[in-house]
Amino acid sequence: MKVLHVYRTYFPDPPGGLQEAVRQLALATAREGVESRIFTLSPRPDPDVIERPEGRVVRCRSWAAPASCDLGGPAAFSRFAELARWADAIHYQFPWPFADLLHLAARPAAPAIMTYQSDIVRQRWLGRLYTPLMQRTMRDMAAVVATSPAYARTSPPLAAMADSGRLWVIPNGIDEAACAEPLAAARDIDVAQRYGLVAGRYFLFIGVFRYYKGLHVLLQAARHAGVTIALAGGGPERAALELQAAGMRPGQVRFLGQVSEAEKYALIRDSRALVLPSHLRSEAFGMVLVEAAMLGRPMISCEIGTGTSFVNAQDETGLVVSPEDPIELADAMLSLEKDEALARRFGESARKRYEQLFSGPALGQAYADLYRRVLKT
Repeated sequence: MKVLHVYRTYFPDPPGGLQEAVRQLALATAREGVESRIFTLSPRPDPDVIERPEGRVVRCRSWAAPASCDLGGPAAFSRFAELARWADAIHYQFPWPFADLLHLAARPAAPAIMTYQSDIVRQRWLGRLYTPLMQRTMRDMAAVVATSPAYARTSPPLAAMADSGRLWVIPNGIDEAACAEPLAAARDIDVAQRYGLVAGRYFLFIGVFRYYKGLHVLLQAARHAGVTIALAGGGPERAALELQAAGMRPGQVRFLGQVSEAEKYALIRDSRALVLPSHLRSEAFGMVLVEAAMLGRPMISCEIGTGTSFVNAQDETGLVVSPEDPIELADAMLSLEKDEALARRFGESARKRYEQLFSGPALGQAYADLYRRVLKT
């Protein structure tokens, strides 16, 4: 079974949650007999073909990226059409409006599937212009996948498909076997020595510092609770966050910068809990929560009507608080800091939930079943 995955950016360009979701999907379905290729754009597509463990990555030039929508030139259309003829099924990751144009122009004979990762939240003007094309593309899909039951209910385009028979719910996941090398390397990393952090005594955020991540609220909560916060990553909000942290207790907020995969796993492993304070629906799933669950760590997240509250189940794997409420977030962190047994119980439950719903075998079987259903094999 040959599947062509389509998304606007991919490794080795700077990573993100959706690129990782595609990588994990390709790795997980390989054990089910699926051969994957990945079509993407890059501002520097040299080389234009890269062989990776999850499959062959084929890249065309991204000429511009208005509103985070990478746009390709004529070569992208011809290369996509060539790959579409190779594939038994085509798997799009939504949103990427340029992919709709590729699909419309190529009119591929292979059945197409879409994983609906997120509504268009910030660029509402673009969403209104894009809606007719989006609706046409979704009508062409043999199946549309929501990544959580909550998103299937709360996203208007998905809710409209509820009775169509074409809407599936399959969460994103992580194949632990594919992470074996950095997980092994993480065993040799001492977070106290490398970062000056006391194991079990800090709360961790990992990700890009974006407008919807709620990091300003996390810093307000840390000030109120008096706990130590470690922020791994970087992004457009960093300068504002550093200014906010300047008035806090010295060492209370640690900006760790970009970290390796091994360092990331060591930081998660030794944290008291992972905190994802995202307050807007732009945070549609939260792959970092799955990583925390894989490592058996408790989580704190916000109720924003998306997949974050599916990965982090309230009072089972961690605590779910109201968005943009620093006092409630502070109380949640204090609860886990003061009650080690509670944190341990949440972490153990998170690991069990990972194995049942978000592991490589669970992800691979779910999507392989969908591919077979679509291909009627």
